[in-house]
Amino acid sequence: MTDSNTAFVFPGQGSQKVGMLAAAYASYAAVRDTFAEAAEALGYDIWDLIQNGEQEALNLTETTQPVLLTSSVALWRAWQAEGGPLPGLMGGHSLGEFSALVCAGALGFADAVKLVRQRGQFMQTAVPVGEGAMAAIIGLDDDAINRICEETDGVVAAVNFNSPGQVVIAGHSGPVAAAIEALKAAGAKRALPLPVSAPFHTELMQPAGEKLAEAIADIAIATPAIPVVHNVHARTEEDPEKIRALLVQQIYSPVQWTSCVETMLERGVTNSVECGPGKVLSGLARRIDKTIECYAIEEPAELAAALDALKTA
Repeated sequence: MTDSNTAFVFPGQGSQKVGMLAAAYASYAAVRDTFAEAAEALGYDIWDLIQNGEQEALNLTETTQPVLLTSSVALWRAWQAEGGPLPGLMGGHSLGEFSALVCAGALGFADAVKLVRQRGQFMQTAVPVGEGAMAAIIGLDDDAINRICEETDGVVAAVNFNSPGQVVIAGHSGPVAAAIEALKAAGAKRALPLPVSAPFHTELMQPAGEKLAEAIADIAIATPAIPVVHNVHARTEEDPEKIRALLVQQIYSPVQWTSCVETMLERGVTNSVECGPGKVLSGLARRIDKTIECYAIEEPAELAAALDALKTA
């Protein structure tokens, strides 16, 4: 059964935490099997890392990416095993787009989990640690942020359009710091440096994109069984080669998340299910449109509640 009014959305980096999915792992064989499959593909036990590792280790980009993809795919499989309806659309924030494509049947899970580990390595090594920075800008419109970034000397740009009034900028550390001061002077309510060491989704990620293009060249991609809204242009694609190109382009292009959610709304979506740890995307969705009903499914009780709500909707 497909529920065309529902979209599944998949979180990106920042949603990981030690101990996550413990209850889901205990409750669902599909979750346990997915983590076992990831361990076989990667050659190490990421479930042990999630439960017993240090947060600093979990935050390493090359670790975070396979951890989050596996968590999202595990919860999707649990949803399916419990008889949950298929959504009409999918989308993922940055890394989450890979999770969406796996769950939509466009990418094989073993291929994807190895690919995103490489993606994390490529992204981290594209800019030496300490030379890049990112910051969240709260309470200023997109045009003002873009203008100030353009007027700032050096590489700094708006890279995540997360919701109205919430935009992330990134670039070299000095220009980001200068832009923060200018944005505050222009009326930003807050400008918060983010605890990351690489300027994701900027032109500085071009070397990572070139390496990702090589890594993804031989990976099989199919037409998604469920349409996926892509970060780069906020549209869906059926052509596997266009999807391949978009996954490369995404690494050095802004994440148009506000536009992605607006596309879903335009296509009749009234419910959003966040398939992964945390509720970051649910919060953004409500900032974009207060009428959207948001569900999280990390905890078994949440998954059961979402199932009941959507089966009776």
